[in-house]
Amino acid sequence: MLIGEYRPSLDAKGRVNFPSKLREALGESFVITKGLDNCLSVYRMEEWKKLEEQTAALPLSKARTIQRFIFAGAVCVEPDKQGRVLIPQSLRDYAGISTGEVAIIGVSNRAEIWNVERWEAANAELTGESIAEAMDELGF
Repeated sequence: MLIGEYRPSLDAKGRVNFPSKLREALGESFVITKGLDNCLSVYRMEEWKKLEEQTAALPLSKARTIQRFIFAGAVCVEPDKQGRVLIPQSLRDYAGISTGEVAIIGVSNRAEIWNVERWEAANAELTGESIAEAMDELGF
């Protein structure tokens, strides 16, 4: 399970030191791709394969847009000896992240990489009431 919030820095070369607890859960290699809310999604290989299977099972007329969004910009990465991974420029541009602090969060079956200001703004919109409403809709 991927949980927690971390605030590592992205260096000038586009590398970020991925938190060790998340690296352990993600495995030796993992996939980074565009996520919703203008963040990046990070999948362990098992979850990535599930996502591939789920989208492949859809009719092409419904799946093609999703497949283009998720798979076209995806990269498989392996942390170096210092635990750093290189995030391609196209993904950094999409997520609005540049050198300096980023937010990396664990969200159960995936992690997300956020521009810190966007992450804080997204959190500011959450209220106990909105969370309770969402939980009610999902049957919690």
